[in-house]
Amino acid sequence: MMRLLGQKTGTCFQRCVGFDGLNALYALTYDIDAKHGTNYHERFKNFLLYIQENDYMSAGAMTDARGDRSLRPHQQKNPKLYLHISERRDDGIVVNGAKAHITGAINSHEIIVMPTRAMGEEDKDFAVSFAVPVNAKGIKFIFARQTNDTRRLESPLDAGNPKYACVGGEALILFKDVFVPWERVFMNGEYEFAGPLVEMFAGHHRANYGGCKVGLADVVCGGSHWLADAHGIDKASHILDKLTDMVTMAETCWSCSLACSYEGFKTPSGAYSVNPLLASVTKLNITKMVYEWMRIAQDIAGGKIITLPSESDMDNPDVGEIVAEYFAGKEGVNVYDILKMLRLIESMSIGAGLPEAMHGAGSPAAQKIIIARRSGIEKKRELAEIIAGIRKDEAFEKILGMSEEKYWQETKEKIREARMKICQRMTK
Repeated sequence: MMRLLGQKTGTCFQRCVGFDGLNALYALTYDIDAKHGTNYHERFKNFLLYIQENDYMSAGAMTDARGDRSLRPHQQKNPKLYLHISERRDDGIVVNGAKAHITGAINSHEIIVMPTRAMGEEDKDFAVSFAVPVNAKGIKFIFARQTNDTRRLESPLDAGNPKYACVGGEALILFKDVFVPWERVFMNGEYEFAGPLVEMFAGHHRANYGGCKVGLADVVCGGSHWLADAHGIDKASHILDKLTDMVTMAETCWSCSLACSYEGFKTPSGAYSVNPLLASVTKLNITKMVYEWMRIAQDIAGGKIITLPSESDMDNPDVGEIVAEYFAGKEGVNVYDILKMLRLIESMSIGAGLPEAMHGAGSPAAQKIIIARRSGIEKKRELAEIIAGIRKDEAFEKILGMSEEKYWQETKEKIREARMKICQRMTK
């Protein structure tokens, strides 16, 4: 589904963060209940049913402002740098703070708030998860500025992707004395589950990047081939080589994403989660390969993608025909179509999608932490030690029916005897 939506929109379609929040909370609320005897899971299932019955879109809100990153949430001079519970009442909680860089926030019906990091006991007021409508009292949105974001107000052609744009609807969400009723609270100070929730959410989200970004790659690969054809170079060996590189990288990321699900596991809640190691490998590849296939797209498109005249120039009676003459491709191709495709490649390869591919679902360092933690390096060392003969090889001994030590002693004796026979034949 993620790849398909990327193919259909050519941009961030803003759905996955909310989906991933729903998946992670379904499993983690069950785990919290199992330990603390709470009823979060039932609350969450009721909320999930409400979302499904109304076909609502949810924005997953995880990232806090964080301030001084060397300090834990409770150590911050300004507690609002991490969204937190400021009051617990009989009918619910009151929260203050903010969530930053939230994809799809402006276009959603509900906000699903989750903690942004592992917490200690002193951070329990920051270990909170809940859902609120986007129009809840005390919530404000500050919409993010992004590359070429006002072009849609000026010209459909210049926008590059006029139907879906190049942004993910990101916003800073401010929470000022926002009341949340208990039936919409899914974590209330259970700090030991903050880290597992973040990790499970991140796993789902990172796995998705091998779908959505590959869908975008399908579009940019197709657009690059179209431009090469429009200029009569689609059969050139260097073009075919570059397109093949783009496809190879995209399918590599797609393979990683499929592997996440194939190697997934059933949680105690009954829901399934992805393999977190492979999910982080997927996303780490995305942080590199998206930049590379977009670089190749820029290469194939040529300098035109940053030197095009505007649509108003094309429509200008004094210079429009002249501009069209000099930006034409091979005979039979409409110059306006060439400009449309160039603008699309510009929007996709130069716009906000690149840093989003880098930092969405955590920056590369976050993926490397999970990869290092789950790499099983001690097991890999053991494998090397067994093969090198440093550690006992039980399988080897089982197959041969004798210890390695005895086997190698006998082998060395056979080698010695063979050498002696050779030497004896040579001296005759």
